[in-house]
Amino acid sequence: MSTTERPRILVVGGGYVGLYAARRILKKMRYGEATVTVVDPRSYMTYQPFLPETAAGNISPRHVVVPLRRVLPKAEVLTGRVTTIDQDRKVATIAPLVGEAYELPFDYLVIAMGAVSRTFPIPGLAEQGIGMKGIEEAIGLRNHVLEQLDKADSTTDEEIRRKALTFVFIGGGFAGAETIGEVEDLARDAAKYYNNVSREDMRFILVDAADKILPEVGPKLGAYGKEHLESRGVEIYLSTSMDSCVDGHVVLKNGLEVDSNTIVWTAGVKPNPVLSRFGLPLGPRGHVDCQPTLQVTGTDYIWAAGDNAQVPDLVGRKAGNPNAWCPPNAQHALRQAKVLGDNVISGMRGFPQKDYAHANKGAVAGLGLHKGVAMIVMGKMKIKLKGRLAWYMHRGYHGLAMPTWNRKIRVFADWTLGMFLKREVVALGALESPREEFYEAAKPAPTPAEATPKPEHQKAKAS
Repeated sequence: MSTTERPRILVVGGGYVGLYAARRILKKMRYGEATVTVVDPRSYMTYQPFLPETAAGNISPRHVVVPLRRVLPKAEVLTGRVTTIDQDRKVATIAPLVGEAYELPFDYLVIAMGAVSRTFPIPGLAEQGIGMKGIEEAIGLRNHVLEQLDKADSTTDEEIRRKALTFVFIGGGFAGAETIGEVEDLARDAAKYYNNVSREDMRFILVDAADKILPEVGPKLGAYGKEHLESRGVEIYLSTSMDSCVDGHVVLKNGLEVDSNTIVWTAGVKPNPVLSRFGLPLGPRGHVDCQPTLQVTGTDYIWAAGDNAQVPDLVGRKAGNPNAWCPPNAQHALRQAKVLGDNVISGMRGFPQKDYAHANKGAVAGLGLHKGVAMIVMGKMKIKLKGRLAWYMHRGYHGLAMPTWNRKIRVFADWTLGMFLKREVVALGALESPREEFYEAAKPAPTPAEATPKPEHQKAKAS
């Protein structure tokens, strides 16, 4: 992996920014001009806005992920982690999935590691909580919710039933509101196939420390979203937080206590903490400090964008807010990635860099099948939509934003089939431990003496 023949552009992270930046660089680059290397622990990129619909079974999990090697055939894709970066030597340390770590030299560096769930030291959270940052978590949540219905339908113990049918969601932003809306839809549909479980037996709880939900779409649409979820039987507790959830016993600051097997944590994100080991300038919240050109402050060969970057919002600052920063969402990530790719090529060729400036185009959110809110910004005019039309806007926007035509077509095909076929409500919980049944079958059979323990009086005689 020597860079003696041509310079190496190292892209750390294969998420939305990493994938699109690498594609842009490969598209603009002349043949043999540089080697593009993408390093990520996963060999695929996940389109996170579709995770709630994946958890509800509206989209197949495989259609929400994009294989990096297939989309970037001209790039070098390494499955592993970048653990350290030596800026003086321009060398990154790669820890592959298996084997010893090794050093990889580079000439230009792109930081696109994204974000991780922002958690707090709440007792029981690490053991009981379910996140919603990856496709694995979405699949796990779907299987888990359906398994709770199986448990409740199969027992006569009221305490077990109550705990299984109580679902607690922490965080009322896009991720929390969309996920609880989709999961409530899933549970409502699934309950039709159970003799001893109905929607009235279930309890859905949404908790947020702020005084409103869905702040991204504005107060009016946020209030509509709250009223809509409450009309479907969702309990919403605002201006409060969770104190503990040890063994599923949830205690809120407002005094509410419930027992639940399902605690979904969607209370925001934070930059990947490994950034602190890269020696890069970081902002107050741990983001990489960037210039409007997306170059890392104080460098001329490192760029960053997306959820792990602190990028000045030039449009907001021009409007009079000197402390405006670009919010961490897919809208900015897609556009930043294109500018970043162009700037890497310009930097490599010694040309001037281009500033990133993008006005907000609005926000869309789905709250379950045929339900949603949308705020579309057109110049100085804001168009606010709710209900079915907003839901169409939500699906249309994200369906078109999904990378590659292969995945766009598959997602729209899932939606089309869903118009004519009933939702699948089968749980595949064995996916989490697929070898367990084989392991039990392959264990040596116990001897007769082991299989039938002697009574205590026979043991005494033998001794």
